[in-house]
Amino acid sequence: MAFGKLTIDWRSTLAAVWRSNRHFLKPIRNVDLVNPDTLQGIDAQKEALFRNTEHFLRGKPASHALLWGARGVGKSSLIKAVLTRYHTYGLRMIQISKDDLSVLVDITDEIVDSHHRFIIYCDDLTFDEGQGEYRMLKSTMEGTLEKPPENVLIYATSNRRHMMPEQLSDNLATSMVNGEIHLGEAVDDKLSLADRFGLSLPFHAMNRDTYLEIVDKLFKGRVQDAELLHQEAMAFATERGGQSGRTARHFFNHCQTGLN
Repeated sequence: MAFGKLTIDWRSTLAAVWRSNRHFLKPIRNVDLVNPDTLQGIDAQKEALFRNTEHFLRGKPASHALLWGARGVGKSSLIKAVLTRYHTYGLRMIQISKDDLSVLVDITDEIVDSHHRFIIYCDDLTFDEGQGEYRMLKSTMEGTLEKPPENVLIYATSNRRHMMPEQLSDNLATSMVNGEIHLGEAVDDKLSLADRFGLSLPFHAMNRDTYLEIVDKLFKGRVQDAELLHQEAMAFATERGGQSGRTARHFFNHCQTGLN
């Protein structure tokens, strides 16, 4: 595939990232392939996203997916795990930031005739008031006069369920007509983007047991006093403002000097 300055051979390239400063797709040589078995506490989300991806690869109806919720509990890692699990079945991935959504149609035009199937990955997909990039995303997902490409899905992560801030003023325009609730124009516009994602997977804050289970796996065979390890891990999580898989990995890295 030729785009910008490079030609990408998708037979040997698993993923690429859009570089806006040079306006081209850069092949990723060292892909962060996350082992699905390392993801703890999100079994239901993992199963749903894998099943959706399998339908996509088999040419069955599949949905764009939005992974939303708490920070550091595995949203981005799960999307990476999808590529790990299915790249041998012809799945490829392209990462693009929300600031570059204006070139999304150009990218899909280049890959629409490929025999590979692509997931466009948008991490931390949130929009501030006044930003209009989400309208480009909406048209790409559902098409306009031209049908959306059958070999492309969008998987996105967001800390917000609707990807945009919800203001009290939005709700002031909501009205009741003949017993039915009519949303204000601002609210309706915000919900319309989230509605494009047929698969919406919530990620909630991690509980103590799951957090410590991840800690135990990271430190397996390295420490003798599990109770002391748990106490220090919980104190670290309190300092960092919450328990998550990301916090567990940071705690592990923080302790490496003392373990060596």
